[in-house]
Amino acid sequence: MKIVYIGVLRKAQPDAVELCCERELSSYSRFTKGSIAEFTTMFSKIVTSRTEPGQRQDIQEKDFVFHVYASSQQRGLTGVIISDDEYPSLAAHQILSKVLDEFSTQHPNAATSNGPISFPPLRNYIAQYQDPQNVGSILKIQKELDETKVVLHKTIESVLERGEKLDDLVQKSEGLSSQSKMFYTSAKKQNSCCIVM
Repeated sequence: MKIVYIGVLRKAQPDAVELCCERELSSYSRFTKGSIAEFTTMFSKIVTSRTEPGQRQDIQEKDFVFHVYASSQQRGLTGVIISDDEYPSLAAHQILSKVLDEFSTQHPNAATSNGPISFPPLRNYIAQYQDPQNVGSILKIQKELDETKVVLHKTIESVLERGEKLDDLVQKSEGLSSQSKMFYTSAKKQNSCCIVM
């Protein structure tokens, strides 16, 4: 069980804004860390822009799950955790609630910010909650989950608008370097030739 990314984003037009984030990429090679970091940001922006206030979503993409919570109390703020598919959804959503509450308390005007905001507790969260047993009481999150519906999507593509394709978004994205785009293309080719049925 592993958390790769925790971020707080602001829903904006045309693209969401990543206000703060932490990543745990120590298990990846130094050659791929940069590309993976860019993809976590790009995908987090996509799911943020497609999540309505008060909505929780779990979006599975290959071996990863994007846990997303768009707060209805902190208008415009969305928390995203990217974890492996073994990490418990309930624990991830509890962390998201806690992160958004603490972030909005420390930064009450964040919903109008366009740039990075310093939020050092994220480094502690990503380290402490690699083990979901450290999350603690689930009563508050259970109440919130009862009040909202968590939508589980099987792929990132199911979150995209009708007619949009992930390949097109990767090519159009200004947030990805040409190296990351090549990494995506070669990884996709490599994965498509190795499917065993």
